[in-house]
Amino acid sequence: MKQAAGAVLGAIRLDRGSKKSVGVQLYMALRDLILSGSLRPGERLPATRILAREAGVSRTTVIDAMDRLMAEGMLVSRVGAGTYVSETLDHPTAQASAPPAPGPRPRLSYAINHAEKAYAKRTWLPHRAGAFVSALPAFDAFPMGHWARISARHLRGDRGHIMGYGQPKGLEALRHAIAAHLNALKGIKCHAGQIFVTSGAQHAFSLIAQLFLNPGDRVWMENPGASGARNALLSEGAELVPVPVDAQGIVVAEGLARAPHFRLAFVTPSHQQPLGHVMSLQRRLDLLKAADEAQALIIEDDYDGEFHYGSAPQPALRGIDASGRVLYVGTFSKTLFPALRLGFLLVPERMVATFDAAFESWVSGPPTATQAIVADFMDEGHFAAHIRLMRRLYKARYAALIEAARTLPDTIRLQDTTSGFHTPAFLAPGIDEREVVAQAAERGVTLAPLSRYCLEPIAQSGLVFGFGSATPEEIRAGVDLIRDLPALRQELVW
Repeated sequence: MKQAAGAVLGAIRLDRGSKKSVGVQLYMALRDLILSGSLRPGERLPATRILAREAGVSRTTVIDAMDRLMAEGMLVSRVGAGTYVSETLDHPTAQASAPPAPGPRPRLSYAINHAEKAYAKRTWLPHRAGAFVSALPAFDAFPMGHWARISARHLRGDRGHIMGYGQPKGLEALRHAIAAHLNALKGIKCHAGQIFVTSGAQHAFSLIAQLFLNPGDRVWMENPGASGARNALLSEGAELVPVPVDAQGIVVAEGLARAPHFRLAFVTPSHQQPLGHVMSLQRRLDLLKAADEAQALIIEDDYDGEFHYGSAPQPALRGIDASGRVLYVGTFSKTLFPALRLGFLLVPERMVATFDAAFESWVSGPPTATQAIVADFMDEGHFAAHIRLMRRLYKARYAALIEAARTLPDTIRLQDTTSGFHTPAFLAPGIDEREVVAQAAERGVTLAPLSRYCLEPIAQSGLVFGFGSATPEEIRAGVDLIRDLPALRQELVW
């Protein structure tokens, strides 16, 4: 493919007061850029007239410098295509130069230095779909045709609209679309003024912590629980309090026993991450009461609540919050795709002015063009249609996993779920979950151990099976590959 204009060589500086002519200086500057690797083999140089204009010299001076470099074999000229760095050049200077000696590690802030020791490592975030990746939606079923058409329309539109800084709290059209979605699907009564568009859910968690937490403030965290949120809150100096989870959700009584004067609670009530439980109505009411008595706030992370396919879902925690305690965080990473880096925050009416001030002062969100595309995708009905399709698809893929899992050994028991696109499997006592994960990885199958989600150890070992991004055929093949893992083939009893 022909390049438009070649590299931009802003690093070239010519000293008019030097004893060396500008021609020699230009030659040496280009030579240094080539030998250092700044101009890579095969990279095109600007046209002589462009380089002459940018360097402030005559075109003849540029031609002389390039001719000299071509004579030395550093540049090659292609008729009708321009001048390029030679692809056979050996770069002796670049190879001979030793890497700079590492200096002392930069001094980190107290909060980050403290948090870094407790971070859940994020190296397992998946980039490729398959069995049994737990954090990716079904890329193969995404309506790319509709998305491309809407994207093209906006990218051909008003440049000032899509290339500027945008509205501080998010594009108004998108905020209206999100509010309508929450009203219709979740029964949450809200308006666009309460919606703040963020660069993903982690951005929202960090912002909440920055606004409402002081270093050392105690935060209830589900254990096991969402590791990304854990890292975001740790980074702001929070003291995380692991609170156990049972079939009804976070055990509020245990939270009160461990930290009655908590400042914040983080929960995933619609589909507990990673155990998959749906928080009972009574547990929701207990949590709201505890937060009210402690004058605390609650982060409700509804990361995949749109995808329920069992009985009617419980109301959102935000929908039954009468005291303005719940900050509802949503994301498009699961409903659309993660690369959007697009999330939103629904705040109680009494907090709108606080968040307005933050977004107008120092918070910046995702690109306006991305927001505009998603807004139209929602307004034109494609989003709702996609949600309906994904519910049916995930239900079918879950059914394929349940059916295939019947052939697994008795040392592993897959658990039921009625929402989302992952479910846990518990292991018999004595099975090393890390060994199972390692053996599965050797066969090309991705599994996550439950311990990865834990702030403190739990009695039950297990694995997380993602089924959203894998086809039924891939799911069955994945089960076939792990059925005979040595770590699972043991004579153990429950």
